[in-house]
Amino acid sequence: MNHKSLTEHVKSQVNPRPEDLHLFTSKLREVTVAKGKFLLYPNTYVKHEYFVVKGCLTAYYLDKKGNKNIVQFAIENWWLGDFDAFYNGVPSKLYIEALEDSTLLAINHDDLQRLLEEAPIFERYFRLLVTSAFISLRKRILSSLGKTVKERYLEFCESYPNIEGRVPNYQIANYLGISGESLSRTRRKLRALKKA
Repeated sequence: MNHKSLTEHVKSQVNPRPEDLHLFTSKLREVTVAKGKFLLYPNTYVKHEYFVVKGCLTAYYLDKKGNKNIVQFAIENWWLGDFDAFYNGVPSKLYIEALEDSTLLAINHDDLQRLLEEAPIFERYFRLLVTSAFISLRKRILSSLGKTVKERYLEFCESYPNIEGRVPNYQIANYLGISGESLSRTRRKLRALKKA
């Protein structure tokens, strides 16, 4: 099992001792999900969080009318899961689908709790991740309330660099809360500006 990308990610956030890193990686298991297959369905109890080693996945829910609402994309070096279900022991509300063949590292809820007790540096690591996720979520809410389509799209490109070729346009539009036509117009205008 290759932990290199995860250990590099951890070291980019905190400075763990080698024995703490070893303890962390000993609690992980590798999971593969083929393109088009699901990692998670609604109404299931969530026992794991996942770190993306390779691939691209999306998390979404269906509203009462059956419309898909994309909550997150996850690419290399991102954590993914239904965090409400994972931490609060409630049934999941999300689908998590692989948009590409994907390799993930999974950590079990109970193993994570033991890790946080035995290696407190990971309390800091996960706190930093949660803080970053909260800030991103706040930016996304504020963006949807007051920014133009162009501004929202540029923020998306900053948050998810190099993802455009990996995710269908209609899914990016869904994530941004805009129509596919509006996204296409915005992209055309940006391309024209680059050529000018």
